[in-house]
Amino acid sequence: MLEKLVAFCLRWPWAVVLLTLALTGGGVYLTVERFAIDTDTTNLFSPDMAWRKNQMALYRAFPQLENSIVIVIDAQTGEAADDAAARLTADLKGKPLMQRVWRPDDPAFFVKNGLLYLDLKEVQHTVGMLLGQTDVLTPLAEDPTLRGLSNVLVANQKRAAGSEKATAMYLSGLDQFSKAFEETLAGRPAEVDWEKLLSGGKADAAPVGPPLDKRRVVIVNPVIDFSELQPGADAMAFIRTSAETLGITKDKGFTVRLTGEVPLAAEEFATISENMALNTVGTLVVVSLILFAALRSPKLILAVLVTLLAGLAITSGMGVLLIGRFNLISVAFAALFIGLGVDFGIQFATRYREERHGHGDLERALMRATHEIGGSLTLAAVSLLAGFFCFLPTNFLGVAELGLIAGVGMIIAYFATLTFLPAAIKLLHPPAEHVPIATHSLAAVDHWIAHHRALVLIATAAVVLAGTPYLMRLRFDSNPMNLRDQKVESVATFLDLSRDPKTAPNKIETLAPSLEAARELKQKILALPEVDHVDSIDSLIPADQDEKLALIERASDELRAALYPKVKPAPTDAETVKALAAAAKSLRAAVAKKPAPQVTRFAAALEALAKASPQTREKARAAVFTGFDKMMSQIRDALKAQRVTPESMPEELRSDWISATGQVRLETTPKGDSNNLEVMSRFSEAMLAVAPESSGAPVIVSEAGKTVTRAFLEAGVFAFVAVFLILAVALRNPVDVALTLGPLVLAGIMSLQAAEMLGVSLNFANIIALPLMFGVGVAFHIYYVIAWRKGVVDMLASSLTRAIFFSSLTTGTAFGSLFLSSHPGTASMGEFLTISLFFTLLAAFIIVPAFLGPPKHPVDADADAAARADAT
Repeated sequence: MLEKLVAFCLRWPWAVVLLTLALTGGGVYLTVERFAIDTDTTNLFSPDMAWRKNQMALYRAFPQLENSIVIVIDAQTGEAADDAAARLTADLKGKPLMQRVWRPDDPAFFVKNGLLYLDLKEVQHTVGMLLGQTDVLTPLAEDPTLRGLSNVLVANQKRAAGSEKATAMYLSGLDQFSKAFEETLAGRPAEVDWEKLLSGGKADAAPVGPPLDKRRVVIVNPVIDFSELQPGADAMAFIRTSAETLGITKDKGFTVRLTGEVPLAAEEFATISENMALNTVGTLVVVSLILFAALRSPKLILAVLVTLLAGLAITSGMGVLLIGRFNLISVAFAALFIGLGVDFGIQFATRYREERHGHGDLERALMRATHEIGGSLTLAAVSLLAGFFCFLPTNFLGVAELGLIAGVGMIIAYFATLTFLPAAIKLLHPPAEHVPIATHSLAAVDHWIAHHRALVLIATAAVVLAGTPYLMRLRFDSNPMNLRDQKVESVATFLDLSRDPKTAPNKIETLAPSLEAARELKQKILALPEVDHVDSIDSLIPADQDEKLALIERASDELRAALYPKVKPAPTDAETVKALAAAAKSLRAAVAKKPAPQVTRFAAALEALAKASPQTREKARAAVFTGFDKMMSQIRDALKAQRVTPESMPEELRSDWISATGQVRLETTPKGDSNNLEVMSRFSEAMLAVAPESSGAPVIVSEAGKTVTRAFLEAGVFAFVAVFLILAVALRNPVDVALTLGPLVLAGIMSLQAAEMLGVSLNFANIIALPLMFGVGVAFHIYYVIAWRKGVVDMLASSLTRAIFFSSLTTGTAFGSLFLSSHPGTASMGEFLTISLFFTLLAAFIIVPAFLGPPKHPVDADADAAARADAT
C-alpha cells in the first residue's frame, strides 16, 4: 500500500508538491491571522473538575475578581501615596479602556469613619490628644497665618515649660517648623507634616484614623480584547502613561508597579516570545548543518527541510482549527514537531541514500527505501499517535491539547514523508551516492556489547537501583509562579505583596448563601491552625461603635470652635514682619538663662523670614498651613462618623463582599509564606475539609498538582497498554514487545532520577518531556527491533544508527533551543527534555543491543546490499 502511494507521488510529483504548498499556505494564513495564546494556567485543566467549578462560581458572583490589574503605588509618605492614588483613580475612571476602577481602602468612606476602625483605647487616646491640642488648633484655625503661628508658639512655650513630655513635644514641633522655614528661605519646596507633629513625632501616624503606611493599591478591571495576543497590553500602557502625565514617577518619589492576572499574563507572553524568532532561526540553521552532516546533499537537505517546514505550518494551522487558543504547554508543539517530524525525514532519506548507493536509479531507490523503512515508519507513527492521544481523556487539558496537536502532527509528518518528500526528491534529482552510508568503525562497539551483554545489563540495573532514593524524593512543583521570570515587574510585585499577610494575593475564597451562613462558616475556618485570619463584610463593621461614637460626639462638641472657626482678617505684610520679629525676641528672652538649641534655631528662622521678601513669607505660610488645612478637613470629616452597617456602606465596597444575588464572600489568609508550596498545600487541604466549595490560588495550586499526577498516571497506563497492543499485533511476539518497551521504561526511570539529582523539579511545563520522550524512545526502539528481527548485525555500524544519531541531534537542538528561553518554565522544559533525550539515546544505543543480543537469523548488511544491487 505504501509503495503504491509513493509510486503515485512519483508519477505526479508536481501535483503533490503544489497541493502540499497550498495546504502549507493555508496553515500559515490561519496561524498568522488567528494565532492566540492563553497564559492562564488554570485553563490548563478541565472546567468539569470540582475546584474549577468553584472558581467559575466565584467569578460569576464577583466578576471583578477576574481579569484585574492591581496598581501598587509606593511613596515617601502615606499622605503622598494617598494623594497619588486619588489622582490616578480619578484620571482612570470613565476612560474607554477602563471597565471599573476602585480602591479597596475607599478613602472617602474610611476617612469619614476612620476613628471607628481603631481600637477603643486608640480612640480614647486620639480623642484625648485632639482635645489636649485645643489651645493650639483653635487659635491656628482662627488665624491661619505666620502671625497666628508666632503667637501660638510663644504662648505654648510658657505652657510647655511645666512638663518634661510637653517640652519635648514642643521642641520637636519647633524643629519641624524651623526645617520648613529654612527650606523655604533656601528656595526649596517644603511642607509641615501635621499628622507627625500632633502624634508626637511618629512618622505616618494619623491623628484621626488608622496608621497610614506608604503604600496604596488601586484595582482596575480593564476592557479585555481576547483577540489580541496580549489582551491587557493597551490598558497597562494607558495606566503607565496616565501615571507619568500626573507626575507619579520615580524622580518625584513614587514607584508605580502593576501586577494581577492581566499584567502577569501579558508579561508571561512577553517573556515566552522574547528571542523566540532568533531561537527559531538559530534552531533551523543548526538543524540544517546537522542534516548536511547526515545527508551530504544540498538537494536532499532542501527536500527534508521543506517537508519539515510544510508539515509544521500545516500542523500549526490544524492546531488553530482544532483548539483555537494555544496554552503554555500546547504552544511547545513546534519544538515537538521539529524534534519528531524530522526523524521520519532523516530515516527515509538515509535509507534512500543507502538504496541509491546500491544502484543508481533514483525512483527505484525511493521505492526500495519505502519497502525497507515504510513498515518501521508506520509502526513508529502509530505508536506515537497512540502515546499522544492517550492524554485526551484526562482532565489535564494543557497536555491533552498538546497530545491532540502532536498526534495530528505525527500523522501530517508521516504522510508528508511518504508523499511530498519522495516527490520533492524526484523533482530536485540529487546526484547518485558513491560513498557507503554505514559507519563501519562502530562495529567494534557492537562486538563489545555483544560479548559483554551481562555486564551492560548489570551496570544498568545498578544505576537504576542507586538512583532509587532520588526517584522517591521526586516532587511536582504545582506553583505556577515558579514558572515565571521573577525579575519581571508583575511577578516581583506579586511576591512582594505575598510577604505581608495583609496584602498576600494567595488567599482562599469561599462563598456562603447568606450572611448568617457566612458567620457560622467563618467560626469553623478560624478554628483551623493553618489559618491566620478571615476577612468578610463583618471585618468592615467596627466593634464597640456605641462607645466610640460617644467619644467622637464629645470631641466634635469640644472642638467646634477649631473645626468651624471665626477666621480673623489676614494681617498686612508689615504686621506679619512685626509679629515675626516680636516672637523671635520673646523666644530668645525665654531661653536666655537656659539655652535651648531648638528655640534658638526657630528664633533665627523667624528673624530671617522677617528680613526676607513678602513672596518668601507667603511661601513659608503655605508650607505651614497647607497641611494644617488638609488635616483640619480630615478631622472635621472624621468627627462626622456614623454607625457602620452593611447597608450604610458604599455600594462599590459592599459589592466586593456581598454579590448581587446575596452570596457572601469569605477571604481566608494562611499562616506563613503564602507563596510556599507546602504552606499552600496544607492550607488548601484544611480549608477544603471544612468548606469544599472553596476556591483561590492555594486550592488551584494544590488540586492542580494532584490533577497532573493523576493525569500522567492515567495517560501513562493508557499509552503503555496501547503501544503494547500495537506492538503485539505488529511484532506478534511478546518477547520482542518486552525487548522494545523494557529499555524505554528504564530510560524514563533514569531520566527522572537524574532530573531530581540535578535539582530539576517537575512542573506544568517540563512534564511534557515524559510523553515526548516516550514517543521518541518508542520510535527509536521500534527501528532497532524490526532491523534485529530482519537479521541485521552490527546495529551501531548500520545506516539505521546513523539515521537515529543525526535524528537525535536535530531533536536535541530543538529541545536545547527551549533551554535558552528567557521564560523559566520553557527553559526547564528544554532542560528536562535534554536530560530525557540523553537517557533515551543511551538506552537505544547501548541497552537495547544488550537486551536484544544477536539476531536469530543474522544477515550481513553489506552482502545483502550487494545481492540486491546484482538483482537490479
